[in-house]
Amino acid sequence: MKDASWDDLQLFFHVATGGGLSAAAARTGLSAPTIGRRMLALERVTGRSLFNRGPTGYLLARDGQELLDRVRLMQDAARAISDWRGEVLTLPIVSTAADSWTSRFIADHLASVWTPKDSFRMCYKTRDADVDFTYREAHIAVGHNRPDSGNVAIRRSVKVAHAVYQAADYDEANCNWISLGTDTAVSPADKWTFEQPDYWITSWTNTPHMLFYLIRGGAGRGVLPCFVGDRDRKLVRAGPLIDELTHDMWIVAHDDERQRPEVRIVIDRLAALFADHQELFAGQRPSI
Repeated sequence: MKDASWDDLQLFFHVATGGGLSAAAARTGLSAPTIGRRMLALERVTGRSLFNRGPTGYLLARDGQELLDRVRLMQDAARAISDWRGEVLTLPIVSTAADSWTSRFIADHLASVWTPKDSFRMCYKTRDADVDFTYREAHIAVGHNRPDSGNVAIRRSVKVAHAVYQAADYDEANCNWISLGTDTAVSPADKWTFEQPDYWITSWTNTPHMLFYLIRGGAGRGVLPCFVGDRDRKLVRAGPLIDELTHDMWIVAHDDERQRPEVRIVIDRLAALFADHQELFAGQRPSI
């Protein structure tokens, strides 16, 4: 039975339980001659005589009855798999949106936000611009701007500090700077470097992810959130905290959505995660 296909086994089931080719044809829409050829092929593949063919129809031979019992077990297993998969697809979804840096931090501490044992699924969106809750772009947003309008629930979280960073083996005589491009910079921290009139920017990029790796690779100095820069042993600060870039982090949810139990759970977990690392976010240099 090594090469017997599941389609042929299901077709065999219809012939065996319907008593012949005509009943199987009515159930499947295939022609009786086609079904007859496939049953002959199945017998060749299995090396067994599955039917006693006669004027009254296709009667199961002994081997055919054994195969039918096995096919029924396979059908039960297939239904169980389908039901198991369906249970996952019916679980509610909680979508979160955060900027590139915060999304990375959440991913690094995922077990604090969601585990496979939770009775809901998660969608993680990276958005460096503000989330529009009118169109439900996300159920929960983590951002650095406090919404001043909209039907939203707001929770103040931790202080987020920024500083200039460079590679640990960076040549101090190197005056190069790295920045996000002016076309992609959104936040004050994104724009800070190119707004300094006497900074020599020799590299720029369109993603925070690449900015981090360029700084760590030694291409120049650049601004990073302290909760990113202070966690990497290949980076060191190249100056004090930039006070004007320090801001509050806000956890925001649409007021209707926050009533859902799973949304409340994720909000509370995010708040606890950030609070547990508040010194890191504030740039107070805890150990990595």
